[in-house]
Amino acid sequence: MDGHVRRLLNRVSIALSAVATAALLHLFRHSSSSCFAGGGSPTYAFLPLVPFPRTSCDAASRRVVDPDLRLAKLRTSPRWRLRSASLSAAVFVPLRRRSLLGDSSRVLCVAAGAGQAVDALHAAGVGDVTGVDIVDFLPLVRRADPHNLPFFDGAFDIVLSNDPGALTSALFPSRFAAEIERTTRRGGAIALAVDRHIDLSTVGHIFRKSRIVEVSNATLDGSVVNIIILRSKGTKSH
Repeated sequence: MDGHVRRLLNRVSIALSAVATAALLHLFRHSSSSCFAGGGSPTYAFLPLVPFPRTSCDAASRRVVDPDLRLAKLRTSPRWRLRSASLSAAVFVPLRRRSLLGDSSRVLCVAAGAGQAVDALHAAGVGDVTGVDIVDFLPLVRRADPHNLPFFDGAFDIVLSNDPGALTSALFPSRFAAEIERTTRRGGAIALAVDRHIDLSTVGHIFRKSRIVEVSNATLDGSVVNIIILRSKGTKSH
């Protein structure tokens, strides 16, 4: 009786293996004929796009958006233009008035998002601008950990964060502030957009190696925020 059961199980196992092998062969042939045209030629056929790829063919047929074309489209949006104008009036003008920002300044934008501040600085005539965020957004923003910035001490004349939630949402706010101060040269400037409900004494306590020199109100993306400008007093330029 046991021998009969073993033989039956062996036959079932062999049958299942054969079915699985046939299914894989069918899938391979189907993928090859669907994804490519002309007898295996590496030219993708036109396939309908779906929100999520159901097969490898759907994923392969998706277009990769050119970063420069994406940026050109973003620049035409009213929100992008309004944000750039707001940054210029609320941040760049005060920095230039205090002789902290010039066309030759080295500027780092932290928590740069899609790169509005980077683009606005370029438009204002500042050539050396670097944008970083946790997720890159080429061509203006590359990926970097704001808690461990990959730059030398005092590498920048100005470090800017135009995201009002960057400081409060940072995993370690003190480390976030310390990295900004570390990469700002002595005598350089730090410009922050913060929620208007944040106590200024809290900002002063977190940024231990800087002093607040100016505070103003601004509207960014429809929300009123505080723009805080600090002067660094602790890091020599590299």
